[in-house]
Amino acid sequence: MTILLFVMLGVFIFMMFRRNKKTQQQQAALQSQFAPGIEVMTSFGLFGRIVSIDEDNNKVLLELSPGNLATVHRQAVTKIVEPVTETQAVPDDASSLTTDQDVSTTAVDETPDETVKRLNDEGKKDI
Repeated sequence: MTILLFVMLGVFIFMMFRRNKKTQQQQAALQSQFAPGIEVMTSFGLFGRIVSIDEDNNKVLLELSPGNLATVHRQAVTKIVEPVTETQAVPDDASSLTTDQDVSTTAVDETPDETVKRLNDEGKKDI
């Protein structure tokens, strides 16, 4: 029983060191991508563009908005922000849900009797 306890403790410690090593590797890979002009996010939620990097003091100068600069520790920068691709705007009304072509083909191709029959059949599917 004691041996099992020590084995479980050993596995726990091994997993803990392995996780720390992976985190350090990811952080090193991220910091190797830092360069002036890159959009980044800090660990406390500030977004900005890197202006300069001071390797000796581990400091990064960020431009938060035009004319506003902030100096943060290099490890505080945790994420590189990817540019957002533009999406098509969604209209505020429901006019885009149906096209004019769908309405016109239904109205022209059906007789009034066929329309009544189609609508009655659709109502039966709901029951």
